[in-house]
Amino acid sequence: MALTPTKQIPLGFIAPDFTLPDTVSGKTMSLEQLKSDKATVVMFICNHCPYVKHVNDALVALANDYMPKGVAFVAISSNDAEAYPADGPEQMKTEATRLGYPFPYLYDETQEVAKAYTAECTPDFNIFDGNLRCVYRGQLDGSRPGSNVPVTGKDMRQALDAILAGKPVSTDQTPSVGCNIKWKG
Repeated sequence: MALTPTKQIPLGFIAPDFTLPDTVSGKTMSLEQLKSDKATVVMFICNHCPYVKHVNDALVALANDYMPKGVAFVAISSNDAEAYPADGPEQMKTEATRLGYPFPYLYDETQEVAKAYTAECTPDFNIFDGNLRCVYRGQLDGSRPGSNVPVTGKDMRQALDAILAGKPVSTDQTPSVGCNIKWKG
């Protein structure tokens, strides 16, 4: 595992479109189907990363708190499942079911979606406004495995609260950090 931060790129980019299989429902889903006219959270996660495992319960709580307010959540795993079998589609379905993910858990087998989003790590978070313009690209909160800092989702909650209140999201954003995406080849 190489400790990797979210690649900081200028905010304001439009969410790249995608069509990927949902490992839980078996349906193919697109950004167009999943997006919200209020806010859309696109997360790059995986099963085996200790940084993702550390925040999984908080991701479920965050989604359960904000989905009723009209915020859409999408999780995508782009890891090379041949080299990391724990991140394969069947294991993704098992993990999503076990954890009670209220959002789709999509599999990016070609890794093209991760590349389009310039995703570098798991977890890697992007929040888009109702026009699919990126307004947040940072951490869930300041907690890390072994840090003894509680996992609250504070940073993402502040961004989502601002969007829902019609206020600008602070551009003072701390990158997420975690395991590097396991690229093929």
